[in-house]
Amino acid sequence: MVRDRVMLVLKIKWLSCLFVALTLSACTSVPVGPEANYSKLVRENLYKLERWSFEGRLALTGKNDNWQANINWGHRSGDEEIKLSGPLGQGATVIKLTDDLVTIDRGDGKAQSSAQPEAFINQQLGMFVPVNSLRYWVIGLPEPNSAFVETTTGFRQAGWLIEYKQMQAVDSQSMPHKITVTNEQVKLKLVIDQWVLNVAKAI
Repeated sequence: MVRDRVMLVLKIKWLSCLFVALTLSACTSVPVGPEANYSKLVRENLYKLERWSFEGRLALTGKNDNWQANINWGHRSGDEEIKLSGPLGQGATVIKLTDDLVTIDRGDGKAQSSAQPEAFINQQLGMFVPVNSLRYWVIGLPEPNSAFVETTTGFRQAGWLIEYKQMQAVDSQSMPHKITVTNEQVKLKLVIDQWVLNVAKAI
């Protein structure tokens, strides 16, 4: 009888340890690589990446306004789909950019389009966001065919300072985890929690 009780206690302890171990494993975050000097040269292969998507959090601060949102960005060659939403998906806005045409849908059945993407997004969001350049900056590269100057943490391009605060391992690639994009008027902070490479995730 005593032996049975001892065995029962040992089983309970073993199961408790297993539960704790599984819980800790489930909460482990994506490994973040060590900080190193930025180099465009070692990342140039990402220009050929035709499909990618990510989920993360965005904070945008201007001189007269600031806001935060969850962001899901899906990229295919020549096509961007960006979903911005508040907690629990509230207030979702979908921005679709195809070549030089942008469409913004706030979910009210009144989607609006324009052939001047950045000016239109600036008008809608209340501050300038360089979306055409961001499609490259978010994967860690300067916009091609435009002058840039490398820094230890990123580069300067078109009047903006792009800094990669932390990187993360995704498959065999090193992808951005924390990014800041700033100029004299706007500061954008982006934390990317999850990347999917080569397959555009439905959002």
